[in-house]
Amino acid sequence: MYGTMVRMNVKSGQVQKVQDLSHKWEKDRQPKIKGVVGGLLLKRDNKPGELIGADMFADKDAYMANTNDPDQHQWYLKIRELLEADPVWEDEEFVSVTFD
Repeated sequence: MYGTMVRMNVKSGQVQKVQDLSHKWEKDRQPKIKGVVGGLLLKRDNKPGELIGADMFADKDAYMANTNDPDQHQWYLKIRELLEADPVWEDEEFVSVTFD
């Protein structure tokens, strides 16, 4: 699997809007994306305005296809409006993922 880890510093009072947009992505975009496996969004206990996300795809080609999709870019711009600064991305291979 391949994907990204992202760290986002959210503007004050905007965490719920980021969560809502993430849920909308799952409902509207995810079913249309070939190779998407899933994602996570974590809210930090000790840093309330910081979120950490993980998006997983079957392989790097599927990840890159989504990354280069103009619809994905439009979704990103909506999220970016809610952030203090550009997010920090770590694109990597996932070598072990377990969900039970």
